[in-house]
Amino acid sequence: MDTHNAEARSRVETRSEGDVRIVVMAGEFDMDNVADLRTAMDPAAPGVARFVLDVAEVTFADSTALSIMLQAALEHPVVLAGTVPRRLARLLEITGADLAFATAPSVTEGVRTPLPPRQT
Repeated sequence: MDTHNAEARSRVETRSEGDVRIVVMAGEFDMDNVADLRTAMDPAAPGVARFVLDVAEVTFADSTALSIMLQAALEHPVVLAGTVPRRLARLLEITGADLAFATAPSVTEGVRTPLPPRQT
């Protein structure tokens, strides 16, 4: 598992299960500290067919973080796993971005859950 710590305000951990990249986000994500998230959510990453994004410990995310999540969702399914924190849920709702992501109650379910065919 790779762990990154950007200015101690945020943490990004990644691991893979087959062709699924699991990304754990914790803390605050804004334009000053999203480099590790951008690397973890790279839509061109070889061998990645799905991202499972554990967002349960996100305390803040701005439009920059949301943009990174959406860019990945343009190329691969992105599943938000666990309980989506209220502030992040509100950002997703007011921007309409909640429609771009599947959800699952846990990372395990996010990895296993069949997803509907993608619309092109």
